[in-house]
Amino acid sequence: MQALVNGLNSIIWSSALIYLCLGAGLFFSIMTRFAQVRHFREMLRLLFSGRSSSKGISAFQALSVSLSGRVGTGNIAGVAAAIGFGGPGAVFWMWTVAFLGASTAYVESTLGQIYKEEDQGQYRGGPAYYFEKALGQKWYAWVFAVATIIATGLLLPGVQANSIGNAVELALGEGGVVTTALGDFTFAKIATALFVVTLLGVIIFGGVRRIAHFTQVVVPFMAIGYVLMACIIVIMNITMLPDIIGMILKDAFTPMAAFGATIGWGVKRGVYSNEAGQGTGPHAAAAAEVAHPAQQGLVQAFSVYVDTLFVCSATAFMILITGAYNVHGGDAGFLVQNLPANVDANSPAFTQLAVDSVFTGFGKPFVAVALFFFAFTTLLAYYYIAETNVAYIRRSLKLPGMMVVLKIALMASVLYGTLRTASLAWGLGDIGVGLMAWLNIIGILIIFYMAKPTIKSLRDYEAQKKAGVTEYTFDPEALGIANADFWVRRKQRREKG
Repeated sequence: MQALVNGLNSIIWSSALIYLCLGAGLFFSIMTRFAQVRHFREMLRLLFSGRSSSKGISAFQALSVSLSGRVGTGNIAGVAAAIGFGGPGAVFWMWTVAFLGASTAYVESTLGQIYKEEDQGQYRGGPAYYFEKALGQKWYAWVFAVATIIATGLLLPGVQANSIGNAVELALGEGGVVTTALGDFTFAKIATALFVVTLLGVIIFGGVRRIAHFTQVVVPFMAIGYVLMACIIVIMNITMLPDIIGMILKDAFTPMAAFGATIGWGVKRGVYSNEAGQGTGPHAAAAAEVAHPAQQGLVQAFSVYVDTLFVCSATAFMILITGAYNVHGGDAGFLVQNLPANVDANSPAFTQLAVDSVFTGFGKPFVAVALFFFAFTTLLAYYYIAETNVAYIRRSLKLPGMMVVLKIALMASVLYGTLRTASLAWGLGDIGVGLMAWLNIIGILIIFYMAKPTIKSLRDYEAQKKAGVTEYTFDPEALGIANADFWVRRKQRREKG
């Protein structure tokens, strides 16, 4: 199984996808005239300016839901893996893909808003919806929807759950071994799996509003607490900071490992963490109640900064400044070995040992708690993404009980993922991320060349902002944007008074 997964990953995550992610980010940055920089203050203003409605969640709630998907295992175990297999220089490429990816996040999230729909009393949208309406290819929309349901409903939840189980086991100990029909597992992992599955079930059976209310409280709390811990560790070792930054920059271009490995691991873990271009962010973006699609696009661009430039950087600096890492060199053994050879780079171990080296006895439980909240909120985001794509397919199939089947399948994936090994879980997750990224980035590039709806939307928003309007409006027909039915109906209702 592991060999099959590795073989698929070598195809999906070839250099072509790495260049596609970076190239698309650079292209959209140029086309939007680096909106992720020009409108940074506007991003901050928009975070708290919107309100929820009976059909949609607020801009901040949408940010929290999308951040719950972006801020997860990739920010702790994923950064460790990038350093462990790509060297310190991989951090630079994570930053690069985040900066460029913010423009991709703007494009895909604005598309999610433009082509969203009302479905059973709530807003729905995402790549499947805009592929059908903007691309005019329903078969492509179905391929993405099915791939996303498999990825976020079955594959990716196992990665998040696996990291929770490993962190708890490392923090509290194994607690003995229990023999089950699936094999022998530690008591710590079994107890963790049962607890996570039970709590997950309680929340996801409550719908998107329960998810939004939970994440808008937990996500800011966990992110701020984690970054503060990193700041304390960096301040305690402040004299080493210039050398660490210099090492990251130097290794990014003259790395200890192969140049391709450094870029590859940095981009792979960067995309896995911030999800820019992957097609997950537009689902939460579409659920937001906003006056203009570009507003939510800018908010989602900011979420990429929060994920990678803040939280991922916090992990990287903790690991590097304390020296709690190894760099694997393949058949050559270790290029850098500061830790025992059996410390798994595909786990939270680097981060836990980094914190523990400064606060003895505190590192393992702290990271275990942080990882639980990071990964658990990501599971909620994955469920909502999968649910949205099931809702899209349900429009045509109209099969009863589809949502219940999804809930049970995702909970089973979480149970299984908590118990299985990290390498297999990460490999399966990489397949899911890679498939979604391929489909989504190619799709939004084609949409751009066909009609440029996101650029038209951005220019319209900038024109209204420059004119000093007090109430933003969006008229897709006047902008030459076809099939934006939701916004056309909203304009007609507004004109009727």
